[in-house]
Formats: sequence, structure tokens, C-alpha cells
Amino acid sequence: MMVLLLLNVAEYFTNAKNTCVEDENKSLEWWQTAVFYQVYPRSFKDSNGDGIGDLKGIEEKAEHFKDIGVDCVWLSPIFKSPMADFGYDISDYNKIDSVYGTMDDFVSLHKKLKSLGIKIILDFVPNHSSDEHEWFKKSVEKIMPYKDYYVWKDAKFDENNLRIPPNNWQSLFSNPAWTWNEKRGQYYLHQFDPKQPDLNYRNKELVDEMKNNLRFWLDLGVDGYRVDAVPFLFEDPNFSDDIRKPEELAIKEKNTYDQYYHPYTMDLDETYDMINQFRDVLDEYILKDGKIRVMITEGYTSMENTMRYYGNETNLGAHMPFNFGLIDRLNDFSNATKFKEAVNNWLDNMPDGKCANWVIGNHDQPRLATRLGSEMVDAMNMLNMLLPGAAFTYMGEEIGMSDTAVRWDQTIDPRGLNAGPDGYRTLSRDPARSPYQWNSSANAGFTVSSKPWLPVNPNYWRLNLDAQRKQHCSHYTVYKRLARLRKTRTVQRGSFDGRELSEWVYAFTRSLPSAETYLVVLNVGSEEERVDLSSWPTLVKDETWLVHTPSVNSQYSIGYSLKTNGFTMRPKSAMVLCNKRHSLVLSSFSSATQSISSSSLVFPVAMFLVALGFLLKNP
Repeated sequence: MMVLLLLNVAEYFTNAKNTCVEDENKSLEWWQTAVFYQVYPRSFKDSNGDGIGDLKGIEEKAEHFKDIGVDCVWLSPIFKSPMADFGYDISDYNKIDSVYGTMDDFVSLHKKLKSLGIKIILDFVPNHSSDEHEWFKKSVEKIMPYKDYYVWKDAKFDENNLRIPPNNWQSLFSNPAWTWNEKRGQYYLHQFDPKQPDLNYRNKELVDEMKNNLRFWLDLGVDGYRVDAVPFLFEDPNFSDDIRKPEELAIKEKNTYDQYYHPYTMDLDETYDMINQFRDVLDEYILKDGKIRVMITEGYTSMENTMRYYGNETNLGAHMPFNFGLIDRLNDFSNATKFKEAVNNWLDNMPDGKCANWVIGNHDQPRLATRLGSEMVDAMNMLNMLLPGAAFTYMGEEIGMSDTAVRWDQTIDPRGLNAGPDGYRTLSRDPARSPYQWNSSANAGFTVSSKPWLPVNPNYWRLNLDAQRKQHCSHYTVYKRLARLRKTRTVQRGSFDGRELSEWVYAFTRSLPSAETYLVVLNVGSEEERVDLSSWPTLVKDETWLVHTPSVNSQYSIGYSLKTNGFTMRPKSAMVLCNKRHSLVLSSFSSATQSISSSSLVFPVAMFLVALGFLLKNP
């Protein structure tokens, strides 16, 4: 008996993970518990009928952020741009592109969000500018100090004396990463589109310019940055050739970039120092008003290299590098082991004292409902929102939007176009960028134009925000309950313990000794599963658990009682359970009273009736 007890204790400490808070009374910074909501401005809401979303459209719909519990809005690029890569090719870092509006529109949006208690962060795109930026034009002319703001290199010549690029580096958008400039008589490097020349971070004047770009928007009151494509800031100064994969692997890749390993064009040591320098700029503002501006880095790279962005005791690094584990490591066939590994891989590797974050979608990836299936939308939102740390939501995930089928003749994403008609469906990012589905009117209420910039998903007539707001149980209502749950001390500060209960059932607890415990159970399989919690060492045997939040495909409703010794779950369904009734009652108050007038008599009477009805139903 004693041996069994010791084994159970050992198993608990093996599974239990620290969160970003070791002391439950320690104060938390706003970003550590925030729900960040990514807005892709072109696709959110069009206010002027040109078929493209804009800042006024975002302001028009700002109440939606408050309604679903968003703490911070992250805007994808809104800066002046020729739109070769839809804003990631910036021709002026300090101006708003006219397609999105004016600086006055930005100030107005910022003021609106602030009035709602919502923060705002912007995209910072440091790796490259547009070839239409004044810096590049002057660099072509070799005008100082811009001469070396970009990466220039002389041509090589083959055995036939034909000009060829300096080395074999490839663009992430496929094809060589070098383009010849006739006027300057040299090649310039572009790790993305030819319209996006790489900036030269070995040039001090350029570095100072980029730091001042950060300060420009910080002075206007933004609360931080998502820093784009950080692994590519530096390249090998010797311009060594990248290493081609074995031919049997290389020939399988349609994108030429994926035919090579890239030790000389990404993850160089200098990159981490530059991130430290950017962090120093953000921290200058703490001295001004005591408020932290957050920096989140984006890098699709190895776990070891990703963790380096957290910095160390002497070099602070980013507040958080993006965690793409729930995207990269999971698919619609993943079992409970894969889910556990996807979660633990981040928590086990994260440096002590740092804060985790979770991402289930963005503008560069197929949508959640497409990758894992629509039946898994609520389950993944439960993971995203209730695991320890910050949560990131890509617009539309709160209602389960899926990818739109975009034909070749409708394709405009440069990565898709470069892949050609035979490969675009695999590489194009257009399907995940389709307009937000507000209602069942024409073009989902996104625009009054007859032609939005990308086609709206044909399912908008049934899958839209307005319809889900009217439903008793929908992805929207589930998301709102999860967002409220994030405000509890247990979710913000509690310990985490994740387990495989069977091949297809993954579960985890969030608990504090002084508060309620929440148990999240996911059936990630395609068949009904019997769930037995009796072997969980820290759960009380035969304890009654109440359903706090069920997925839309669950057979259980809010308040239903379940025992640890066994219950069944439908395929792909999920639940949040709670071991204390008062938390459920308070949550029911919050849900029910949102649509009730707060007039002097109706509001308190309504609250009393809600509580009485709940207690009579669940004595």
C-alpha cells in the first residue's frame, strides 16, 4: 500500500507543471494572463465599401472585443505599403496606409479601445522593408548613409560567363533569394518576396533607424509589439552556401526553400542580441510611466532556438516567443499522447520564471476548424484558454470559422502565386485570411461592396457571429465562458497537471489550495470514450464534479453532476468540470445577467431567480 502511495506521489510531481507564477499572491503583469486577439485588418470589417477592411471598421466593431473578453488587440501591419505581401512590405514605418485610413483613424481606434479597457499591440517587421521605401531607393543610388542599409553582393559567373547569384540561398516564397539590380550593378538579398529586400543589421545607422521606428508608435501609446520573422535578421557574413537536403527528400518539396537546410540564413547568434536591444527600447518606457510594453517574437524554428528568445538574467530577450506547438504538433489524427507532448514540450523546456503562451491559429496557417475539424473547435479553445499563461486567438476562432476555398484565378498571396496552379493549394495563405463572418447578409456583413478583396466563405449564411449570439449553446458562448474563467485566481495562478486517461482522452487540472479546482477533459478520438478519473492521485475518490462549460457537441449541459468513477464522452467532445458549486453559480450569474437590464429592481430580482432556479435544479 505504501509503495502504491509513493508511486502516486511520484507520478503527480512528474505530471504537475509550474506556471508563470510560483507564488499565488505574487502580482501579475497584464500580459501574463491576457487574451490577445489577432486582427488581420484587411479582413475584419470594411467601413467605406471598397471591399477591404480598415481601421474605422475595427473601431465600429470594437465592442465585440469587450464582449468576448479580449484584453489586448494585436493588429497585423497597417503601415504604408505597396501591398506586394499585404502590409509586410513596408514603404514607410511611420505612416498608415491609405487603404486602412489615416493617423487620425488610428488615434480614434486607440482611444476607443482604451475606453473599453483593451490594450493594443502592433506588428513590427524588422527583417525587410519594401523595395519602394526611400531607404532602398537611396541604397540603390549608394547615397550615404543608406548605401549599406540592405544586403548587397556582387554577382558570380558560371562556366559560360553568365551572371548568377552569389550563392544558393532560397527565398521562403520559393526561388532564389537574390535579385539583380541593374542600376546598382549588384544582387540584393530578399528572404521573402523580391519586393521585400532584407535590411542589413550589421549597419549601426540602420539599427538606430529601426529602434526609432519602435519609439514612434510607443510614443503614440501602443502597448507593445509582435515582432515578425525574427530568425532571419542576420545571415552568415561569409555568404556560405546552404546545405541541400538528400535528393530523395529535396525532390518532394514544391517550395525550393524547403529543399535546403539553413544554418547560414537563420538563427544566428547576433539575432538574439538584436532582440535584447529591441527589448531595451521597450523598457525605456517603464522609466517614463512604470508600465510594461510587451514584446512577443515570431519564429518558426527549433525548440532550443525558440527558448533562447526568452533571454536570461543579463539579457532579458522577449517577454514571450510564440509557442506554435498546438499548431505544428497536432492534427486531426493526434491521440492523447500527442496532445500531452504538445503541451509538455513547451512547459518542460521553458526557462524557470518565464510565462507560457498558446497559439492555435494565425494568418499564415490553415484555420483550426480546417486543420483539426469543426468538432474540435471548442476543445482547442479550452486548451488555448485554460492552459497556464497567455492565450492568442486569431479572429474567427471564437465562432469556429474555417478556411475558404480560393480558386487559382482568385489567388493573390505571393507565396501561393509562386507555387503555380499545381502547388498553390498547399502553399497559399489566402484561405485562412477570408473576411470575418459577422452575419448572414451579403458577404457576411463584412462589406457593402459586391467584391470583397478575398471571397467570403460560402458557409457564412449559417456560420456567423450574429447567429451564434442568438444560440443557447455555440462556439461563441463557449468561448465567452472560457474567457470569464481565465479571470479566476485558479486559472491565472493555479498549478497544472496534465494526463493521458486513455489512448484518446487527454485531461488536465488547474488548481489552487485556497480555491476551486477545474478539470478539463478532451476526447480527441473519433469514437465514444469511457472516462475514469478514479486513478488520478490528487482527485478525491467518488468526488462529484459539475459541468462548468461543455463543448457544443457534448451530451452534458451546464451544472450536470458527474462522478470520478466513470462517465462517457462523445467523439471530439470536451468539458470543463468544477468541484465547487459556488463557482458554477457565479458563472451562471455572469451569463444570465448580461442580457438583463440593470434597472434598479429588475436586475437584483433576476439574479435572485437565476440563483434560486439553479439551486433547485441542483440541490
